[in-house]
Amino acid sequence: MRRAEPLYQVVESYIIELIDSGKLIAGDLIPAEQQLAVTLDVSQGTVKKAIDNLVWQKRLYRHQGKGTYVSRIDFNNSLFRFFSYGDEKGQEVRIHKETTTRKLKPGTAKICKQLEVPAGTMLLHIERVGYVNNELPVLMEDSWWIADVVPGLENEEIHIPDLLYALVVDKYRLPIIRAEETLTAEGCDKTTATVLEIKPGTPVVVLKRTTYTTGNRVVEIRTTKGRADKFSYKTEIR
Repeated sequence: MRRAEPLYQVVESYIIELIDSGKLIAGDLIPAEQQLAVTLDVSQGTVKKAIDNLVWQKRLYRHQGKGTYVSRIDFNNSLFRFFSYGDEKGQEVRIHKETTTRKLKPGTAKICKQLEVPAGTMLLHIERVGYVNNELPVLMEDSWWIADVVPGLENEEIHIPDLLYALVVDKYRLPIIRAEETLTAEGCDKTTATVLEIKPGTPVVVLKRTTYTTGNRVVEIRTTKGRADKFSYKTEIR
């Protein structure tokens, strides 16, 4: 009589199927451990063992406090050092991002100057909203890319994972080397207020990022606005 498959292997198979079928790609958050336990009717301990095995196999990458992401055997996990958000208490938190807008458009003089390209250069504009527990919007992300370095990414058939840089490295072979960030605060505008479900003028944390590839070339200009009551920025200086 054939032995039943161990429960942790059932969980492993389920996660691998999500990856192999393309439902999850490199850089995507996998479902939370509690959610997997309920879906597959197993204990969270069983789920943890399965995830530990897949992390060891380098199919997944666990970022403590933020969740577990689809990885690749040859992935440079230093990409995950760009994760820096937390909750209002400064504790790391799992934030799932949904792409709300992506389109090609000529860049403004200011953005083009920051990207070190001629004014009016065609750029890719991406807007994303970050949610806690898949329901509470806590941040709004506004990102501008030189379109030529990520050709076709404006196509909505291309899934943008939670970790956008994973897609950039994986699909476009574009190394993300470093980023410079500036943290400020301001009263939010009406558009941001509507998305984040707060009143216009409410204080928001504003994080401005300039992202570089090899040769010290700027490839992305990003502005992230987060709810001050549900969002924090944490860094470590060594």
